[in-house]
Amino acid sequence: MLRGDLPKSVNQLLAEEIMRQLKTRVIGRKVICYNTVDSTNTVAFALAEQGMPEGTAVFAEGQKKGKGRLGRNWSSPKAKGIYISLILRPHASVRATGLITLLAAVSVAQAIRKTSGLNALIRWPNDILINNKKVCGILSEMHTQAGLVKFVVLGIGINVSTARHQLPPGASSLKEQLPGQRLHFSRLDLARELLRQLDREYLYFKDQGSAHVLTQWSNLSFLSGKRVQVVLQEKVIEGLAQDLDDAGALIVRLDNGFKQHVLAGDVVKVR
Repeated sequence: MLRGDLPKSVNQLLAEEIMRQLKTRVIGRKVICYNTVDSTNTVAFALAEQGMPEGTAVFAEGQKKGKGRLGRNWSSPKAKGIYISLILRPHASVRATGLITLLAAVSVAQAIRKTSGLNALIRWPNDILINNKKVCGILSEMHTQAGLVKFVVLGIGINVSTARHQLPPGASSLKEQLPGQRLHFSRLDLARELLRQLDREYLYFKDQGSAHVLTQWSNLSFLSGKRVQVVLQEKVIEGLAQDLDDAGALIVRLDNGFKQHVLAGDVVKVR
């Protein structure tokens, strides 16, 4: 149990509080909490290189340079969200580690549903939506050596009570999605439940491979059966989102009847 540089305060996430009654097998067996960092992913990556064990969870109250996908920034105002990065050592192929982002999305959606009752859904590949507004993003980064995955750093940012003016267009917070009501859960409750769900889904992944993750993802998908527009590196495709393949790629049925498996891209339009 570590504290990082975080001074004790009633309103802060503390390692000893997060770990109390956590009862996980892998995820969160070691917790480090910081006040403010550039990025929890950067801190976790450095710790992983130093040999920090699998399941180590790095939390921060705020981030100066929070990371999003494709080099984007993640708004991380102090004490307004959950900003966490996990160190994972899955002993899996590079291709299989793509499923880690999916299991993280499943875990976040389940944790939000359980602690708040909000109807959290997943937009492929890494967004959690409530009422069509993004409340969470996920970023996984890996370190490979001789073609093998040495470790994965899984970063998760959840907007809990972030003010609207601090968020980009199309984003929201859990508090904003409960209009006229007080927030029915604390950041501590959500942090604990998130670690429990991640532990459950990660152990299923290590034991069963892709099957459980893909089933859970499909049950929580915002896209299934909807017409989508996906931006790829060199083009934009449009069609009907159907499901995921075994590698976690989004299957889109194009208007000409062909199916395209999308491993990397942004869903920019849904109807």
